[in-house]
Amino acid sequence: MMRRKRERMLRYTVLTLGAVVMIYPLVWLLSATVRENSELFSSAGVLPIHPTLEGWKNAFASYGGQIHLLRAMGNTYAYAIPKVLLTLISTTLTAYGFSRFSFRGKRFWTLCLFSTLFLPQTVLYVPQYVLMNALGWIDSALYLPLIVPAALAGDTVLVVMLMQFLRGIPTAYDEAAKLDGCNSMQTLWYVLVPVLRPVLLSCGVLQLIWTVNDYMGPLLYVKSPERYPLSLFVKLSMDADSGFAWNRVLVVCCIAMLPQIVLYAVSQRLSTPDAGGLKE
Repeated sequence: MMRRKRERMLRYTVLTLGAVVMIYPLVWLLSATVRENSELFSSAGVLPIHPTLEGWKNAFASYGGQIHLLRAMGNTYAYAIPKVLLTLISTTLTAYGFSRFSFRGKRFWTLCLFSTLFLPQTVLYVPQYVLMNALGWIDSALYLPLIVPAALAGDTVLVVMLMQFLRGIPTAYDEAAKLDGCNSMQTLWYVLVPVLRPVLLSCGVLQLIWTVNDYMGPLLYVKSPERYPLSLFVKLSMDADSGFAWNRVLVVCCIAMLPQIVLYAVSQRLSTPDAGGLKE
């Protein structure tokens, strides 16, 4: 009995220390939003000595002429949300085809699919830019260069995640649905998608984080300042010539993180599988 108590105490102590280490940067970030530059670089503590709200006031001020924080947030989610939805649809269909059907050249195309995981994104920027420029999509008001690739299952790592998850679902589900008169798409929608809900939510959250944090994509394809997303707006708030107030930059970062944190908390609750699940 005493041994179990000691083990439990040790486990909770280690978990608590780990939580403190993980949470400290976030707490420091929030504290830094109410500090001046001089205090920010002179102390690593989390309690501000001379707190100020100038950073929060200046964060919502117009910067860069036609762009401001709220507009940048609107621009970001104007293409991030469609990209997430198209990613979920395209990656699910692609993973379903590779994991559940047999077709000529399947091994070859599966090898090609997995090989793209080792292809650095850096080498794709030039050919992608040439293609988008030829299509006339540069500086598109609909952010087509950022959205359309998601409809083609361009994020291979998410396809592989779904493929591995689908391979763990017994094919008896598909056979039972076929006996009930379901075709392939009905089987996917009514039988497999509910089971895939946890991994689909994970894919959606990952794609949203990647999209919001993406800097090179908007930098290449968005030319008009009024269409700049958050990633470019944060860079605009930094003036390397005359110096800049870090509290303002950190406030922008905090506000930019807020929707993603809320979505993550919501997805954690929604990702709980239904009772029974695969055990039935």
